[in-house]
Amino acid sequence: MSQAVVHILNGPNLNLLGTREPGIYGTTTLADIEALCRAEAERHGLDLVFRQTNHEGDLVEMIHAARGALGIVLNAGAYTHTSVALRDAISAAGVSTVEVHLSNVFAREDFRHHSYLSPVARGVICGFGAMSYVLAIAALAASRTLPA
Repeated sequence: MSQAVVHILNGPNLNLLGTREPGIYGTTTLADIEALCRAEAERHGLDLVFRQTNHEGDLVEMIHAARGALGIVLNAGAYTHTSVALRDAISAAGVSTVEVHLSNVFAREDFRHHSYLSPVARGVICGFGAMSYVLAIAALAASRTLPA
């Protein structure tokens, strides 16, 4: 019997974590986040797919590829605030999606306060740095026994 799968999908500039604006995003790298996510997934008996791209269309394809998964943890970066295509992909895929952000987007510039993804996401977690991902995985794992 195969385990449930969670897809962790990361958008533009997240490949630069650890060196990109450490005052906002910290010094944790994307590889560090992947290790945290793998440990959390294992703790819940979940398989994990972890990916990053700087290209919007590739991110759409990754969302489509997650069809049938337990869930998606999505840090779409700046595409959160601009992409109707990602919103539509989430809706079309029909997979429980948790929108995550490392920083508290509501404590930042006004344009970051709007998300095209939040209305179609199961939930949003922001402001906890790398722990935002861990919390999202835990929430998806718990969703196996909780109503939507």
